[in-house]
Amino acid sequence: MISILLYERFAAQHESIVRMPTQNLQNHAQRVPAFLALGFVLLLSFIGACVNLSNSIGDHQRIYSASLLVVLTLCVFVTAFFARTFALKAQDRGIRAEENLRHFVLTGKLLPSSLSIHQIISLRFASDAEFPALVADAASKNTDPKVIKEQVKSWRADTHRV
Repeated sequence: MISILLYERFAAQHESIVRMPTQNLQNHAQRVPAFLALGFVLLLSFIGACVNLSNSIGDHQRIYSASLLVVLTLCVFVTAFFARTFALKAQDRGIRAEENLRHFVLTGKLLPSSLSIHQIISLRFASDAEFPALVADAASKNTDPKVIKEQVKSWRADTHRV
């Protein structure tokens, strides 16, 4: 919360910061091209290390370094995957807590336990006026997260998700 307040204060002082256009169903997904490029480079590095290993079979002087390259590139690839997965899990837990509190403030009850995390993530885009009805509908009908987003009439932007 403190970081959000600091960011908003910084952004207000520096008007040259480019703001995201009004968020809606069509443009809400955020992609990080550098992360995708890094994954591609890591994949190419792993393939190159495997080719190097296969070319060094029979050469006892090169096989150790070639196998070490394969193991290291695989470790970096797996570490990058886990770093992204763990960050998203932590973010999902935060969203669940925020939306649970929001639902409690609006209705006096916690979110239904039948809602999946993907449904809750989709529900966060709904305005306070339509949120309780969409929650009830999603819980009773087990609505697909994509359909939930399509049902939102008054979009509530989430610009802090990574």
